[in-house]
Amino acid sequence: MQPMHTIPARGGIDYDESPFLAIWEVTQSCDLACKHCRAAAQPIAHPDELTHAEGKALIDQIAAMHVPIFVFTGGDPLKRKDVFELIRYAASKGVQVAVTPSATPLLTREAIFKMKEAGLVRLGISLDGSTPEIHDAFRGLPGAWARTIQAIEWANEAGIPIQVHTTVSRHNVNDLDNLCNLFEKLAIVMWNVFFLVPVGRGQLDDLLSGEEFEQVFGKIYELSRRANFQIKTTEAMHYRRYLLQHNLEERKMGHGHGHPHEAAYEPGAPKADAEARNRAWATRRVNDGKGFMFISHVGNVYPSGFLPIHAGNVRETPLAEIYRNAPIFKALRNTSRLEGKCGACEYKEICGGSRSRAYALTGDPLAQEPCCIYQPRNWDPLLENEAEAYRQASPSGTLVSI
Repeated sequence: MQPMHTIPARGGIDYDESPFLAIWEVTQSCDLACKHCRAAAQPIAHPDELTHAEGKALIDQIAAMHVPIFVFTGGDPLKRKDVFELIRYAASKGVQVAVTPSATPLLTREAIFKMKEAGLVRLGISLDGSTPEIHDAFRGLPGAWARTIQAIEWANEAGIPIQVHTTVSRHNVNDLDNLCNLFEKLAIVMWNVFFLVPVGRGQLDDLLSGEEFEQVFGKIYELSRRANFQIKTTEAMHYRRYLLQHNLEERKMGHGHGHPHEAAYEPGAPKADAEARNRAWATRRVNDGKGFMFISHVGNVYPSGFLPIHAGNVRETPLAEIYRNAPIFKALRNTSRLEGKCGACEYKEICGGSRSRAYALTGDPLAQEPCCIYQPRNWDPLLENEAEAYRQASPSGTLVSI
């Protein structure tokens, strides 16, 4: 893997200036019909998706902002015929590109090796069950599980680091041990455990409760102590709070020196080894709009693919200007504007709660994390009731004014 870019800003990346991670939805076209799909993808590409020239211009802006990690997602990126050329162009500009293809017949050994040859630095692929029965039902296509396993084996053969994504919901919450055991055999470098945000095809009935989140946190904590790969969470920022609490408790009890995956790594750190580079992909302290941005297939820019508040379009406004100055981005980076328990929480600087989930369930991206049961030290539950009453009385049904 090539060295990460560095930005001389207070020992690391200044999230007010540049994101740590940017995701480009290169197309909305996909042949799967996944139950949780944020994009509600469809087989035919949108006629107004960014052109090849516009894609290259976007990559130029990503390079100019020194974004360490740039992900091509979809839909299915392989449905876009110029994806290999775009990867090659990004690599020529020093941009580290990861791709998250769908497990369809397009994901061939030839395609994987071609992406590697073009300059791909990491392959992200989804696996939501340890068996075909669980995974294929979720992905809406028989044979998807077998194709995923085959693709992982091909990526290993090509020497591409593999990051597996699992969306946790009620359909697979009891399958995490089996998934971890499977991943131990597949030689992956990271497991990204994604917690459902009920948008697109993601259904509210599949969303775990706050108590169930804590149970899954405990399971992830347990598994990560023995796994030979990194485990990170997405849209579960409060797992960082869980980690700190348990690390502190273990130190008090004299049980070692904290969690093995606790240490942070800044891009560009000297003498970085493979484990440190893998930690760099864990995007610690990143949150929606805070070290993170999402560019849609038509060039709209959002704080997250799961937070559909439009901040601008790259066809009209430079990407850096949108990220730095759009009101929604600035609001999300200002933790003093967080409401409810999140605003009072002593962990808000490292957590901040899922802004996407808050928006999906309340219509307010600054509301408290709906799936967190932690009670901050100085939190008065009566304030929560007063805030909810004010929200219900608001004509717009929301407290936020971006």
